[in-house]
Amino acid sequence: MMRSHSLVSSPPRASLNLVTTALLLLATIASFANQPTLATEEPSPTASRPNVLLFLVDDLGWADLGCYGSTYHETPQIDALAASGTRFTNAYAACPVCSPTRASIMTGRHPVRVDITDWIPGMSTDRAQNPRFQHVDDRDSLALDEVTLAEHLRNAADYQTFFLGKWHLGDVGHLPTDQGFQVNIGGGHKGSPPGGYYSPWKNPYLKAKHDGEYLTTRLTDEAISLVDTASREDKPFFMMMSYYNVHSPITPDKRTIDHFQEKQANTPELQGDTPTLAEREAVTRGRQDNPAYASMVTAVDTSVGRILKALKEHGVDDNTLVVFFSDNGGLSTLRKFGPTCNSPLRAGKGWLYEGGIREPLLVRLPQTMSGPATTKAGSLQPKVVDSIACSTDLFPTILDVVGLPLHPELHADGISLLPTITGKATTPDSSPRDLHWHYPHYHGSLWRPGAAIRRGNYKLIEFYETDTAELYDLSVDIGETTDLSQTEPERFAELRDALRQWQTEMGAKMPVPNPNFHSSN
Repeated sequence: MMRSHSLVSSPPRASLNLVTTALLLLATIASFANQPTLATEEPSPTASRPNVLLFLVDDLGWADLGCYGSTYHETPQIDALAASGTRFTNAYAACPVCSPTRASIMTGRHPVRVDITDWIPGMSTDRAQNPRFQHVDDRDSLALDEVTLAEHLRNAADYQTFFLGKWHLGDVGHLPTDQGFQVNIGGGHKGSPPGGYYSPWKNPYLKAKHDGEYLTTRLTDEAISLVDTASREDKPFFMMMSYYNVHSPITPDKRTIDHFQEKQANTPELQGDTPTLAEREAVTRGRQDNPAYASMVTAVDTSVGRILKALKEHGVDDNTLVVFFSDNGGLSTLRKFGPTCNSPLRAGKGWLYEGGIREPLLVRLPQTMSGPATTKAGSLQPKVVDSIACSTDLFPTILDVVGLPLHPELHADGISLLPTITGKATTPDSSPRDLHWHYPHYHGSLWRPGAAIRRGNYKLIEFYETDTAELYDLSVDIGETTDLSQTEPERFAELRDALRQWQTEMGAKMPVPNPNFHSSN
């Protein structure tokens, strides 16, 4: 156990008179009072710590929100959240599918490190056409010996912990209540909402009150009730609002579907057949024009607004950290095409192009935090941050914001984003850390095994079935249209070697050849 930092210096020498002693003590106390809260091993009283509200949306694309450029979808509540906090433009999921990214959020550790590299249970290679490789086995639940964010907040600072919505990190014995959450409402092993979005659904962890209930509305009601209860307690809360929206089955919200159908019909640029883009064996949707999907996005927006309003009504808004994130890119690329478009990003969920891994990330710091960056409604926060961020960073960032010590031995692959948000970052943008993605699986989006690395503005993607790789400069080619592998051979070789070295160091499971593969050569 480390010693706590003392706020009072050692006693003055005897030669100092009482007046001088008093002045020194007052000056010392005043100087510490004006400094940001320091994380120590002995936490301050829990009641003074900020609450944490983490919104996680399933399959929401980087371009699905108004604050990220969407003109067809309508997200005024989320856009207002972005305007009141910090919006990241280069935030990434640790994987292009859900379960691995969720594990990375919960642990601050890369999917390879926790051995969850595909959605649970993953797609059998029987569904892939002539696969060159066998299925790569990984875990079907988050190991209980992993220390989750919820567990750490409970153990270190006596947080109340609530989980609502999609879990998808294990079944009985590995549910949210086995991983640090005191309350679980609706979270089980399924990736899609059991029984659909309208009751009577078949979710064993959320009984419907009446037929025709809309899942997102019900989860929001439960969240508001928890805010009411938790705000009466003399200790902070951590709430993870993990929406099933906007995951398939694409099911319109009956309250707004008519509006978006009319908008689609009355917008000239949305007339005619939806444009598409070829992506190897798949097809990518070329514009946002799906009324049902748009209504599901708006359902999330309405929910966010209602929960944030509840924070204000219960007097805890100023002392709550709010984080908004998505677990992977929007579903745009399929054998036909998906329900959304991630343009200007390429491809979507399941793919290691930017459309599959770049995410919306919004962070609003609590106004009660000490230090000049958050004195008034976060007014001094940078409104837009271009620095690289990853899902593994949420764990240490939350610890840093609430005043708990960082524990790199836990969140081994994440860093705190607080210095970046407050403008106190010491690492120059010219030399950021590498990010790695390892996805050696087949996916229903027609992705085939591969991996990727981003170093600075450059990104390399490997495709194992063809023994090829591509190189892109994202600073001038966010859409990954111009492959630089032939024109920048030295950088290409450098990144390819770095990716393979990282895989070796991490013990990443690599694909094994399929003996039944039929080569066309």
